[in-house]
Amino acid sequence: MTMLRRLIISNYALIDWLEMTWDSGLTIITGETGAGKSIIIGALSLILGERCDSKAIRDPEKKTMVEASFDIEGFGLESFFSENDLDYFEHECIIRREIAVGGRSRAFVNDLPVNITVLKDLATHLVDIHSQHSNMLLAKPQFQLDVIDSLAGNLPLRKAYDTCYAELRAAEKQLKQLQEDYAQSHAEQDYLQFQLGQLIELKLAKNEDTELENLQQRLSNVATLKEALWTVKETMNGDEQSLLSHLNTVAARLEGTVDALPEVADLARRVREAAIELKDVTLTVSGIEDDLVDDPAELERVNDRLNAIYALERKHSVNSVNDLLAIQQKLQAQLDAINSSDDTIAALQAQVDDARRKAQSLAEELSATRKQVAQEFAHKMKMLAQPLGMKNIEFEVACSTVPLNANGCDSLEFRVAFNKNQSTMPIKDTASGGEISRVMLCIKAIVAQTVQLPTIIFDEVDTGVSGDVANMVGEMMGDIAHTIQVITITHLPQVAAHGMHHKKVFKTDTALGTVTGVVDLDDDEHMMEIARMLSGKDLNEAAIANAKALISTSRKS
Repeated sequence: MTMLRRLIISNYALIDWLEMTWDSGLTIITGETGAGKSIIIGALSLILGERCDSKAIRDPEKKTMVEASFDIEGFGLESFFSENDLDYFEHECIIRREIAVGGRSRAFVNDLPVNITVLKDLATHLVDIHSQHSNMLLAKPQFQLDVIDSLAGNLPLRKAYDTCYAELRAAEKQLKQLQEDYAQSHAEQDYLQFQLGQLIELKLAKNEDTELENLQQRLSNVATLKEALWTVKETMNGDEQSLLSHLNTVAARLEGTVDALPEVADLARRVREAAIELKDVTLTVSGIEDDLVDDPAELERVNDRLNAIYALERKHSVNSVNDLLAIQQKLQAQLDAINSSDDTIAALQAQVDDARRKAQSLAEELSATRKQVAQEFAHKMKMLAQPLGMKNIEFEVACSTVPLNANGCDSLEFRVAFNKNQSTMPIKDTASGGEISRVMLCIKAIVAQTVQLPTIIFDEVDTGVSGDVANMVGEMMGDIAHTIQVITITHLPQVAAHGMHHKKVFKTDTALGTVTGVVDLDDDEHMMEIARMLSGKDLNEAAIANAKALISTSRKS
């Protein structure tokens, strides 16, 4: 079990420096009103992640520090430390909270800095501070459900359900998103199909626009091109003044000098080859000229085709046929996805249905155990509460079925009636502060029998009771302390008599102001303190005898 071993408080409220050690079992804290008992609880609350009131800083020029050491052996916190990158030491966990000058707060676990969220999460495993101010927890549905699940041993089943329900929620979210996308896509389907149809109808070919633009340029300038080609042809081989005629003349002259100038033979050959090449070019130009036909119908067809292409390019804000082909491919893919989305949605719906069946099955299994334990719990609560001044109490756990949620399919409500012939009502609507404290004490007593609880601190939860009821409250706290560490602040001697350990808080005036101190009482001092609690300032033999009797009786219970 977890257990508080040491608590050090520095520069907090009336405490200058205070170091306390703690043991297992039931520890009683007593002291005069205003001595500082609740200050100790306030300081411990800092360790648990609560905010620090600036008014609680004793000397604003000094750092405030609270440090607590816990024994956490066998409490199964290894995974928590691992998940939060903290060093794990089985026999000691040291938590320190520092409030620097100026108010900046820092927290440490085993000397490693942590944020407040991690600190609060860890604190729930270490200490449970229960006071009249925290009784509102009892009215919360989640707390009530957690109590029943704890008693039912439902933690493994809850984990399995949590996993299954998370999968269900994720699948439902995915299905909803797909259905929304599907609805939007179907709304656009006709338009997408229209756009695709326009592109398919054109039967576009890759680079077609470039080829058409070249053809358009040719067909638009047939007369000019034919005139240019005719001029070229005539210049090369039109008459005796043409280039070909001059080349032939040059070749003949060179050939006539070969006998006298053998070195010009090659030149003559090259000129003759040039003449042949020029003649071939002339024939090619002539062929091109012949192929140039003025075809207004073809030009109109090309212009119409290009205009249709340009119109779609403007519509889709692109600059080429290749871009249009890419858009056509994208539109086809979108429509294919829409057409296949029915199958996708059906498959995902089947996944959701399967996850829901699994979650429903686990929820019903949880529900069965909860209902069984709820009846047993209600009976135990009634039996435990009656001796605590609530003899007419009626307690029940109302169970109702609700749609699947994070907790399963159950809604649980603790209902209570404290007066005879009174109908039970939700506990938040019926109980006084003192009654709620005793109801919570009963719950802790029942849960402690089956569940490993952290250290419990009761801060004056016995207010408003006395006599035999107070003795029963102390006895119940002692019973709880058989399995877990219990610390209680009390004004009642009947409760204090049940303590295995006793700390007395006192207040002292010094040169630097009033300070709070704590002293551990031995058995004789424990007895004398209870006698003082019984008699007030006038300590007498009767009070001492009563104190001895109270202690003796408590030891036998």
